[in-house]
Amino acid sequence: MQPVEIKAIDNEDFDIWLPLWKAYQQFYEVDIEESVTLMTWARFLDPLEPVHAALAVVGEQALGLVHSIYHRSTWTTGDHCYLQDLFVANDARGSGIGRALIEHVYADARHRGASRVYWTTHESNHSAMKLYESIAVRSGFIQYRKVFV
Repeated sequence: MQPVEIKAIDNEDFDIWLPLWKAYQQFYEVDIEESVTLMTWARFLDPLEPVHAALAVVGEQALGLVHSIYHRSTWTTGDHCYLQDLFVANDARGSGIGRALIEHVYADARHRGASRVYWTTHESNHSAMKLYESIAVRSGFIQYRKVFV
């Protein structure tokens, strides 16, 4: 495989980001409304928003994405970074792209003075959990949620 470039998205990347975003939704069996997708994209490009995105690019092809959100914490003076979405195309899994995307978020979080990077994954995502347990500590916390429609 050619070298992987991890790059923050820019306005011209929508057409290579969108298929990965759709594949990520398909993986988790969700269908996010187009209006939400467009708002999310706009937030990535707004320097005043705490929402960020990066792509893993090999040659001219985007093979992975990562989205992160910075927020305040009552436990530390530094922000926390929530790694909200991570996805690698099926044919590129196991190539180190997931690790490279997470390391990109780690570096960005250090640069921004964040005190923590954290994320969740589905309990059935065993292959991803092998990676996660090699580069982070499982917190033991269980997520609960209430959805407002």
